[in-house]
Amino acid sequence: MSSIERSPWLIHYDASSCNGCDIEVLACLTPVYDAERFGCIVTGDPKQADIFLVTGSVNHLNAPILKNIYDQMPEPKAVVAIGACAYSGGVFAECYNVAGGVATTIPVDVYVPGCAAKPESILDGVVRAAMILKEKEKAGRKARALARKEGRRSPKRRAGGAT
Repeated sequence: MSSIERSPWLIHYDASSCNGCDIEVLACLTPVYDAERFGCIVTGDPKQADIFLVTGSVNHLNAPILKNIYDQMPEPKAVVAIGACAYSGGVFAECYNVAGGVATTIPVDVYVPGCAAKPESILDGVVRAAMILKEKEKAGRKARALARKEGRRSPKRRAGGAT
């Protein structure tokens, strides 16, 4: 079992929600639901995070911020869209400034339904995201091994530019 599957680091971003899902995400960290039993650690640094938890609908002001955080995360990474707003914009979908759900800006791996999503569902989404990370890590290892293998088959260049 890889370390990514056993102890994923999470980063959370509120993309303009009503705070219902945010409160439920924080409830996951309390001893009642105990996200740490899965090895989850919440970080504020995207360069250390494996799983990106996003709540709320995306608008034109926070879309670049969302993309920036996503781009700073190392590969492999997974995105969990929490709640109806993160899925489609929810009750705010028809507002003038709402661009839609999280998938309009970054790719989403796991959707957690609800308005507000229950802590049990959020934890299930995090566990599913950890499984997806394991698959992505395995695929990445295979791709790197294949690239190394193909690299050895190519002719080596001699000093001076002659082959």
